[in-house]
Amino acid sequence: MPDSKNTDLVSFYVNAATREHTVRSYRAAVEHYERHWGGLLPATPDAIAQYLSHYADKLSSSTLAHRLAVLAKWHNEYGFPDPTKAPLVKQVMKGIRQTHPYQPKQARPLQLEELDTIIQSLDSLITESKDYWQRLRHIRNKAILLLGFWRAFRADELTNIYIEHVIVIPNKGMSLYLPNSKGDRNNKGTTYKVPALQKLCPVTAYQDWITAAELTEGPLFIGIDRWGHFNQHNMTPNTIINIVRDCARDAGLEHPESFSSHSLRRGFASWADSNDWSLKDLMEYVGWKDPKTALRYIDSYNRIQQRFIEPLK
Repeated sequence: MPDSKNTDLVSFYVNAATREHTVRSYRAAVEHYERHWGGLLPATPDAIAQYLSHYADKLSSSTLAHRLAVLAKWHNEYGFPDPTKAPLVKQVMKGIRQTHPYQPKQARPLQLEELDTIIQSLDSLITESKDYWQRLRHIRNKAILLLGFWRAFRADELTNIYIEHVIVIPNKGMSLYLPNSKGDRNNKGTTYKVPALQKLCPVTAYQDWITAAELTEGPLFIGIDRWGHFNQHNMTPNTIINIVRDCARDAGLEHPESFSSHSLRRGFASWADSNDWSLKDLMEYVGWKDPKTALRYIDSYNRIQQRFIEPLK
């Protein structure tokens, strides 16, 4: 016979299966419809169509499609008819896509030369900083950038690294285990190998950070507030984005706002492509399953231009 304890366990594992990012995204979409738009749930097809029309020129069609998916999920979960499947709603979405074509925005890849410039800037700041806690931030940021670049990690992967899941192999590199990530749909966990390099070494940067911060367990990358207190919780992906941009700005790179955490992933893919990695090797290293996904990260235009197009004189 089922009891309350087993019921609680079922709820626990159901909640565990839903990623935190997914929960936040779901909550934000419902809140946008109810609070910002002023819509009522359950909704009618006409109300959904008006909602879409109102934001057609304000939000991308992909964002609106995501909002529709969330609203559909809400109605299905609570046993109401799904208004998003109505012909009117589908027709409005089709019209929005035709009238407001959406070109996905891509983060500017952080090229290896730019990464080198940033690391040199951070090294100078580490040496010159008289504030102990500010120096720690620079050491941490250096580790974030180098590990993120050479393993082509997304921000959510960087924030999900735990020290107890990292093994350093002297003079060779290190391995780290991620229990789950966006690309690991079945939550099987993935082990990544990280190389030790002569220059811009992610392993040395990792060791410098945990030594300076005296960290032995818990999240690898944690926040440090203005008073020098550690935040023992995982950093957020948005914090990683801000760190990349701030470091680019401090190093004097142009248009630092064009960088994001994805710039590390795109930058590595660009570096691997320019060094003649095969698509298969790149996919295996990063963990991509679909070639179309990998190709979105590779900017081969410059290579084609250099090889086959004679420059103007």
